[in-house]
Order: sequence, then structure tokens, then C-alpha cells
Amino acid sequence: MGALGITIALLVWVVTLLLISIWKQLYSSWNLPPGPFPLPIIGNLLQLDIKDIPKSFTRLAKRYGPVFTLYLGSRRTVILHGYKAVKEVLLTHKNEFSGRGEIPVFQEYKDKGIIFNNGPTWKDVRRFSLSILRDYGMGKQGNEARIQREAQFLVQELRNTQGRPFDPTFLLGCAPCNVISDILFHRRFDYKDKTILRLMSLFNENFYLLSTPWLQLYNNFSNYLRYMPGSHRKIMKNASEIKVYALERAKEHLQSLDPSCPRDVTDCLLIEMEKEKHREKPPMYTMENISVTLADLFFAGTETTSTTLRYGLLILMKYPEVEEKLHEEIDRVIGPTRIPAIKDRLEMPYMDAVVHEIQRFINLVPSNLPHEATQDTMFRGYLIPKGTVVIPTLDSLLYDSQEFPDPEQFKPEHFLNENGKFKYSDYFKAFSAGKRVCVGEGLARMELFLLLTAILQNFNLKSLVEPKDIDLKPITIGFGCVPPHYKLCVIPRS
Repeated sequence: MGALGITIALLVWVVTLLLISIWKQLYSSWNLPPGPFPLPIIGNLLQLDIKDIPKSFTRLAKRYGPVFTLYLGSRRTVILHGYKAVKEVLLTHKNEFSGRGEIPVFQEYKDKGIIFNNGPTWKDVRRFSLSILRDYGMGKQGNEARIQREAQFLVQELRNTQGRPFDPTFLLGCAPCNVISDILFHRRFDYKDKTILRLMSLFNENFYLLSTPWLQLYNNFSNYLRYMPGSHRKIMKNASEIKVYALERAKEHLQSLDPSCPRDVTDCLLIEMEKEKHREKPPMYTMENISVTLADLFFAGTETTSTTLRYGLLILMKYPEVEEKLHEEIDRVIGPTRIPAIKDRLEMPYMDAVVHEIQRFINLVPSNLPHEATQDTMFRGYLIPKGTVVIPTLDSLLYDSQEFPDPEQFKPEHFLNENGKFKYSDYFKAFSAGKRVCVGEGLARMELFLLLTAILQNFNLKSLVEPKDIDLKPITIGFGCVPPHYKLCVIPRS
């Protein structure tokens, strides 16, 4: 009887805990947007395809509307789907939803730097970083000159392949990596340098792993999975190595720092750190915060542009008629020898449209980075409590079928009017918008246009398979849409 009594008591205890958990879920859901009923512990996991969560959001939006509530594990999350809802959150309520939702795999970066910072320093660090990036994007050594110089190195490396098949992953990645490295550290690398290849390997691996099903589970159930083996440990190790590299560069810069003549972004951050030593308020620019800020900018400034270029070349091989039109426009506007310039974009609407369509079509970060409500907020008649994770989905804009007819198809005409002129679309939010818009948007736009134009000015792209057999589907979808691995040949144009 003693054992039976203990068993019954345990059962009662478990049932009571479950009832309390369910009651708490119901109580906290009061006046939240509608959504499927969550189960204790796992929340709405059963309503999600862990291999394609963005697609699950689209399916649920059809049932519950453009604003709905999900529980990703125990995390209360409000999903925004569609142009009006996303724009309203990112722009109309940009202050109320400007927090950064926690991404547990980047615990080491939490409340530091720019991307993952949800602490008291993020606004000031972001504002100051933006002003520095703006300063280093202007003048004789501005971003256009940097990219043009790097484009010549890239073209030469492509010539060195001598028409043989090669994997473009790191070769293409060296160009944006060197551009951002020059801005951050006043340093460029040879394309075969072991350091740059190691850094790009870390960037590339983390972007891939972040998009795998395991990381979708980990970031929503980290309390249960933290001590288990898995690829989350690899991401943490890689992120730590990137931060250590940035910290080493910052320490080197500190030894030779001349406050009257800053050489790069690192120097500017260190100068602010030195100024803070004479102030009474708690320091914001510590070596730890500076190293994470540099690591954030280095990763974001390399991997997103590199992946977009790599995906873009694959798309152009799938659609050789698009590549042919681009060659015609380049030959007519620029010719075979002059280095492409940003001013050429005004006379190259087709190239401008193709660059935008590549970004729209590949849908690089479909669900955006998670935002967080910074205060209790009334939104469309619902109460969004402070601390609620908010996901303004970007794919719901980029794949809007009314704005972009046949969104599943690659069609540069999505960004051209009936006269063949470039057509702007407010639905194009590949870089997000509002308080958390990508700080490197201007740089990335410039890089994509100049580098892609330089490549096509000098080369024809040659696939190893027939265009009809090229598969454009991502190899995994999660944090990002990761392009398939492939090889190609680049044939010099006569």
C-alpha cells in the first residue's frame, strides 16, 4: 500500500502540474492574437514542420490570419505575416518591437555588439557603428573604390581558374570578406591566405548549421537540450573563434592607436573606449563589447553577400537567356574594359532588376531575426505583453503573389515596368526595416551590383549540367535558405 500510495501521489502531482501549466497558458493567452492551442513543454511544436518553419508560418497564417500566436517551446511568440502587418510592426511600432529576441546558441554574444544585443548598450553601439560605417563609406577611400579595387582582384582569380570547374564558395566570398575587412581592420587578404579561408569556413559553416532542423529545436528548447551533444556546440565554438580573432585585432590596434588619426572602425571603437575612462558612467565600449561588435559586422558583412553572389550565379546558369541580356546591357553601357561604377546603375535597369530579383527569389533570411516587445503594447486590438518574441516574416513580403505574380518563378520583370525601366517595390524588404534594419544594407547593395557586373563583364558562365537539370532548391531552410553546392566554369569573354 505504501508503494501504491506514493505512485498515486506522484500521479496526482504530475497531473496537477500539467493542469497548472495549461491554466497558465490559457491565462497568459488572454487577449493575445489567435493561434493553435499549445501543449505543455513542447508548445505548438506539433503544428510546425521543423525542416521548413517559414512554410509552416505561411500555412498557419492562412488559418489564423496575418497576426497569430505560437508557443515555440515555452516561448510566447507572435508571428506577423503579410505586408501590412510586417510594415506596421517594423515601422509604425518600431520602438515598441525593437528588442532582440533571444537566440540561445549565441549566448556568448548576448547583450553585446549589434546583432544579438538586447541590453542597454545596443542603441548607442548601433548608432555609433552606423555613423562610423557611413564615414568609412565616403571620401577617396569610400566603399565604391574599395569594391572596385576588390573586383579587379576577383576577376583575376577567376581568370586563374583557366576555364576549369571550381567551387565558387570561398573564391567569391573573398571579395566581400576583403571589403569588410578593410573597413574594420584596414587589412586585405590574398585569396589563398589560410586566415581568410579559415574565417570564411567558420562563417559558412555557422550559416549552414543555423539553418538545420536541430538548431531550430535547440534555439526553442535550449533549457532541455543545452547539455546534449549536437551541432549547437560547433556553432558556439566557431562563434567564439571568430570573436577571439576580432579581439586579437583590437588588441593589436590598441598598441599602435593614434586618437588623432583613426585608421578603421576598430580604431574608432577603441578611441571611444579610451574616452570613457574619463567619464563617471559605466563603460559601454569594453574590449569584450568591441570584439563582439567587430565579429557581428565581419560575419554579416561577409556571409550574406557571399551567399547571395553564389546563389545568383547558379540562378543565371539556370536561366542563360537572362545572362545573355545582362551581357548585352553591360556591353552597351560599360563596354569591355572600364571598371563598373555605381552611376552605371541608372542606365542598367535590367541588371538592377536582376540583383533585386536574386535577393527576392533566394529569400535569404525568410523569417527575419526575432524581435521582442520592449513594453506592453496594444496592436490591432490585441495586447502583446513585454518580452513577447515577435517574428515579422520577410518571405511573406518577398513572395507576395499580388505584388510579385508567380513568386516561385525567377522573373527579373518583377522589378521592371512596361517600359523596361527599374520599378521599385516597397515589398522588397530583404534587409528588414525599422530600428533593426541591416546596418550594412548600403554596402551590400553596392557590392552585389558592382561585383556581379564585373564578373559578367569579363566572363560567360558555364554549368557542368544542362540548365534544365539545375536544382535551385535550398539544401536546408531555417535561419537562412542555404544554396546547393555546385561547381561551374567561367569562360573569358572575347
